[in-house]
Amino acid sequence: MSDTVQGAAVGVTHTRVLKIALPIVLSNATVPILGAVDVGVVGQMGEAAPIGAVALGAIILSTVYWIFGFLRMGTVGLVGQAEGAGDSDEVSAWLTRALLVALAGGGALILLQPLIFWAALALADASEEVTSLAWSYLTIRIWTAPAAIAVYALTGWLVAMERTAGVFWVQLVMNGVNILLDFLFVLVFEWGVPGVAVATVIAELTGAALGLWFCRGAFARPAWREWPRIFDRAKLIRMALLNTDILLRSAMLMIIFSSFVFIGARFGDVILAANEVLIQFMYITAYAMDGFAFAAETLIARAFGQGDRAYVRRAALVTSLWGLVICVTTAAAFALSGGWIIDLMAKNAEVQQTARAFLPYMVAAPLLGCAAWMFDGIFIGATRSKDMRNMMALSFAVYWVAIAVLLPTLGNHGLWLALLISFVARGVTLGLRYPALEAAAETR
Repeated sequence: MSDTVQGAAVGVTHTRVLKIALPIVLSNATVPILGAVDVGVVGQMGEAAPIGAVALGAIILSTVYWIFGFLRMGTVGLVGQAEGAGDSDEVSAWLTRALLVALAGGGALILLQPLIFWAALALADASEEVTSLAWSYLTIRIWTAPAAIAVYALTGWLVAMERTAGVFWVQLVMNGVNILLDFLFVLVFEWGVPGVAVATVIAELTGAALGLWFCRGAFARPAWREWPRIFDRAKLIRMALLNTDILLRSAMLMIIFSSFVFIGARFGDVILAANEVLIQFMYITAYAMDGFAFAAETLIARAFGQGDRAYVRRAALVTSLWGLVICVTTAAAFALSGGWIIDLMAKNAEVQQTARAFLPYMVAAPLLGCAAWMFDGIFIGATRSKDMRNMMALSFAVYWVAIAVLLPTLGNHGLWLALLISFVARGVTLGLRYPALEAAAETR
């Protein structure tokens, strides 16, 4: 191994990882806080239906938008590898390609909104009141779909370039605006569920505009608008194959999470509301973990751009160590203060009591999901999308088998167990594919 290669691996220090990860941890922590505020402000109305409506509306749009998460994940891998290889023109061009996909995808969602919302709410089979409120929420929020999806591309570019301070400010401003407007529109103006939706619309537009400004470096090179380069057939095929695999993986993951909400809705509005309160705990963990998963993405992408196996291993080990610290810390926090957080988020006594009964699952979730979250980041950076797709398919099958076996006898307990089992399956299967990933770095 050359001195240059050895130096690259040694350069993956704890300080560097923390410099990348901490802004993401801080910014992502505001996302579940936003979800908690969304639930909390409508929870002050003292009824279960508004909480359920916001839960259903948010999970439907999150499911659709997160499917487009391939833009963030794919952009990190492609831009990071281009940066590692020293190809500055492609660093700019990949962002343009991603933004074009965001505009096209967002426009398609606006056109298809009646069909999407009707199908999703029919699957939920919630009460008439919840369904009506959720419909009003959805038909307001959908109009910023292009902006919401574009944020994924912008975030991916910033992460790949290790400019995570920009990601922090985009999320902080976007979510801060959303939270302030939640209080204004719901508690002051008393707009109810539509007020939550309008607050999010304004926040998403603000976030996309700020993200474009932070990515202005990509537009400083002419390559961002060199259309023959942008539409290069080989590059587009590579992007399409990568993104298709990630799309399929994301679709299966989102089906798991959305089915969790939809199946929970069949147990009644109280169970639906209690599950939504608890799922915010999981989002807190996932978004905190993302900081170190994102660090793994960009560092491993650069290692692959340089063809450096030692760099890959060092990046995987250091980032995963910090990910484990986060998981243990959040599990302990939920065990000690989970009941207090539940009471803060929901005022309905029945919802509080029900959520407390299922709290132990949220204490276990960070520990059981740690490997899956970290391996996701590692495989994204390596652009090993086929492995991600295939291992997700296995985990997806395990989830539905667990649902079929556990739900009839255990009810909502079985639903929670099936979700946790799917986390374990994803971590184990990706772990089995890691040696091949490492070996692939040397063949580039």
